[in-house]
Amino acid sequence: MRLNRREGYEGTGPGAITPDGCAVELYSRLPIGDEPDIIATAVPAGAHILELGSGVGRMTHPLLDRGFTVTAVDESAEMLERVRGTRTICSPIEALDLGETFDVVMLASFLVHAGDEEVRRGMLRTCARHVAHGGCVLIQREGADYHADVPRERVDPSGFTIRIVSSEPVGDGVNSVHVEYEFPDANWTQTFLARPLSREQFEEALGEAELRVDRYLTEDGVWVRAVKNPAG
Repeated sequence: MRLNRREGYEGTGPGAITPDGCAVELYSRLPIGDEPDIIATAVPAGAHILELGSGVGRMTHPLLDRGFTVTAVDESAEMLERVRGTRTICSPIEALDLGETFDVVMLASFLVHAGDEEVRRGMLRTCARHVAHGGCVLIQREGADYHADVPRERVDPSGFTIRIVSSEPVGDGVNSVHVEYEFPDANWTQTFLARPLSREQFEEALGEAELRVDRYLTEDGVWVRAVKNPAG
């Protein structure tokens, strides 16, 4: 089942495919890595986290298990149907305005690299709008060689293969990325638009939303802890 497709985004394979090409069943199968541990070491114990782009809850559920309170936001109702044990909100991230703030706002899954700059700006404004005074925003960036080291593949210990097949420029600093997921019993593909951002470009984008880097949480610079500017 394919929902209304967003231009430049496509997905194939069994089950529901969201407008940005994500397959709900695929994301329900993907394992979680060390992200919850990275998050847990960067924020206070028991913090209330606003998770933007939660999908099926791959990070939501481990964070709940660690004692955090999580409000999960996603634009796909089909994704949110898989989230259990917490509050869920179906909304585009860039349009979200809950009228409340949170200890932590999290924007993972490389969403800060949205191909549409206005969408990215809207997402970062949503982060700034919802983070409490003294709180923080956690952002997941692409690795430095994400678009350069292609094609590449990785065989996961759980038994599936993920291939980044191509990343091709389509104009205005945006690349079209094509990914394949091969499981023993099913295959999926996803094509999406992503805008590479250098560290300087990323920090400039944060500044537009009255945010700034507090520190990079991982040596590769993929996970970032940001805070509001003093005047923000």
